[in-house]
Amino acid sequence: MKTSGNGGTPEHPDPKAAEATDATETAETTQTADATRSAEATGAPVPAGTTYTTDATGTAGATDTTHAPKAAHPTGPPEPADAADAPACLPGRRYEPDLRRMTRINLRPIASPMPLGFYAVAIASVVVGCLQLGVLGSEARQAVGLVILPAFVLQLVVAILAFGARDVLAASLMACFSGMWLANSLVLSLDPPAGTRVLGLLNAMFSLFALMMASVAARKRALWLVLCVAVPRFAIAAVHNLTGRAAWLGTLSGAFGLLLAAVAMYTAFALMLEDMRGVRVLPIGRTGPAHTAVEGDLTVQLRDIERQAGVRRTL
Repeated sequence: MKTSGNGGTPEHPDPKAAEATDATETAETTQTADATRSAEATGAPVPAGTTYTTDATGTAGATDTTHAPKAAHPTGPPEPADAADAPACLPGRRYEPDLRRMTRINLRPIASPMPLGFYAVAIASVVVGCLQLGVLGSEARQAVGLVILPAFVLQLVVAILAFGARDVLAASLMACFSGMWLANSLVLSLDPPAGTRVLGLLNAMFSLFALMMASVAARKRALWLVLCVAVPRFAIAAVHNLTGRAAWLGTLSGAFGLLLAAVAMYTAFALMLEDMRGVRVLPIGRTGPAHTAVEGDLTVQLRDIERQAGVRRTL
């Protein structure tokens, strides 16, 4: 309280002047916050005396520190809302209480690549099967090798798209078929020494892997049936290539190759009709999660998506 110089009467501050001063400071703080947000968005330097923070709900805001008292430790990390649940903060790092509100997972619809993949299996199986059955003759080995080479490219593309569609079983099968057609094409075209025996070993390993995939693909009946025919076809071809004596094994392998082509052709046609008409036309035999994935709503498709590959930190 002050006294006047001549009368000794106490001078009281003017209330209107105090309100005007408070309004001016509030306006300056708001302008500083707006300038801070603009600077953050454009990459410009933040105005001096302003701290840009987020609260516990992720809402951003600016605080004017020009007129505020300085903290005891201005360079230390900000304190989280709940120190018991918060991880340890390093100096200079800002603690984010909850990132789920700022996280977005983007899914991109694609056309199903599986009809193309099964058509490639069918066409390549028919060509190789006709060679094994003696329909084309031994002089057609190099021509057959060149003809089945595009199947490698087509099924590799299908495998890449199937991985993006989060179907690991279909993607693995198509990728393995792609590698098999490439190996068969190179051996038939180049005819390297001992190439037939090495190809037999590859056929044996593929038949074993196809058997393992068939054991977990029972709920996708069409894919499971393709695997069930592919296992004996490549197993018999492996025995024939490794022994090189029993000609009837090559004939039997060619017959299974034509059967594999028929099953793959039916599966491709059924899947294509289903995608074009939006409803199931021919029986495919989906059960369990495979049936629910097609017939269920969006909630079913997004179930446990935060734990799937590409979202979780490790594969």
